[in-house]
Amino acid sequence: MPSATSTSTSLQNMQFDVIVVGAGVAGSSLAFALGTDGRKVLLIERDLSEPDRIVGELLQPGGCNVLKTLGLSHCLEDIDAITVQGYVVLNKEKVCHLPYPAKDDGTSVEIGKSFHHGRFIQRLRESCGSVSNIRILEATVTELLRDGKGSTVTGVACSKKMDMHLGDTSGLEFKFYAPLTVVADGCFSKFRKDVINIQPITRSHFVGFILDYCPMPFPNHGHVLLAHPSPILVYQIGTHETRVLVDIPGQLPSAKEGGLIKYLTQVVLPQIPKEMRPSFSKAIESQRLRSMPNSFLPPSIQNISGLILLGDAQNMRHPLTGGGMTVAFFDVAILRELLSNLNFPTFHDRQEDILKATKLWYWKRKGLSSVVNILAMALYDLFSAGDDPDLEILRTATFNYLSLGGRCTNDPIGLLAGIFPKPLLLVIHFFSVAAFGAYCLFSQVPLYKYPTTAYRGARALYKSGEVMLPLIWSEFKDVGSWY
Repeated sequence: MPSATSTSTSLQNMQFDVIVVGAGVAGSSLAFALGTDGRKVLLIERDLSEPDRIVGELLQPGGCNVLKTLGLSHCLEDIDAITVQGYVVLNKEKVCHLPYPAKDDGTSVEIGKSFHHGRFIQRLRESCGSVSNIRILEATVTELLRDGKGSTVTGVACSKKMDMHLGDTSGLEFKFYAPLTVVADGCFSKFRKDVINIQPITRSHFVGFILDYCPMPFPNHGHVLLAHPSPILVYQIGTHETRVLVDIPGQLPSAKEGGLIKYLTQVVLPQIPKEMRPSFSKAIESQRLRSMPNSFLPPSIQNISGLILLGDAQNMRHPLTGGGMTVAFFDVAILRELLSNLNFPTFHDRQEDILKATKLWYWKRKGLSSVVNILAMALYDLFSAGDDPDLEILRTATFNYLSLGGRCTNDPIGLLAGIFPKPLLLVIHFFSVAAFGAYCLFSQVPLYKYPTTAYRGARALYKSGEVMLPLIWSEFKDVGSWY
């Protein structure tokens, strides 16, 4: 087995078309897409062991479909992945069933997949390793290298902390050069601040753990529990394993001081379906309770020559709707098309054209990414109504609207599933929910209470605009900068 130094040195002598930083969902799939397109790719990952995360475990049907077009659908095989047929929303004793829509041919329905995140990532990495012109290096990227003017990224510097032959090699630095560098180093991106001038906003945390052999109210469905003060997600990730993600807004209770277990026991457990409570109680007593920040980072136009920021490094939304990986795969598919050999026989001396392609990618991705981003954040606002009476009206209206059936059910679940990339359709349904909520208020009171009800309805309509309009602005504020 060659040592880290000899391996890294031999790689330094190679010429690459693309350097990809981060071998997660976005980085691995892009490396595979460009590698199979004939590009020489260097894929660098800090730790190539199987990752262990509590999110990135449900792939919506739209993501499954684009994964197939990328030639990576085999990565969902042999990892004990569970077929997902839709969602159920549970509001105390009430149930709203949201099956995925039928496919265009009408002979079958769309399906998603849920799985252990780490197993899926390892399959993506194995796929990259099977492509002869992709090289994978386990190392920590320490710096983005730039040209003499500092305006163009020309490659990366990286180091390896430990080598089995040489011991500590932390003092050794290796440099790799390519006309295009893609940074896909995830939600805790080290290099985000070098590219865009906004940082993620964290409003809550997910606390996650696994229920073993737990009966599910609706097998093969994602479950959204409309708990107080914020929602709970439940879905299978294996034949006998069920993921629970408890959203906790604001400051996370201390695990060391017992505040977290107290919160889960006293606040959350009574709101869990009865058949799941024994498994829930056992899990919080026996497992390490892990947390993950739920962050919002709207996309930004990138203007750094020779560099593309990709995945959670450049765009995040609340994981409530499970759309992150679907957005990542769509992003990769669009980039593969824009950076194809037909458009770019070579990346060398094409920095201005690559930058134009990056800006075009920013707008071409909007159809899907804006829907997923806006829907995730808007639903989170409504489903975490807490004690806000206006949001409570909208939350109840959302539940009742989705229960109506027809397009009131089919369109929203199609938007969530990533198969209806239509921002206008989302906006229409969102404000239809607000109007429906106001209508329901009037239908439940006698005539003499209409003045008070009109005031409540107006407040709810105003709140809907307060929720939706900033999200729309965050997505389309750059519309005047088209090229």
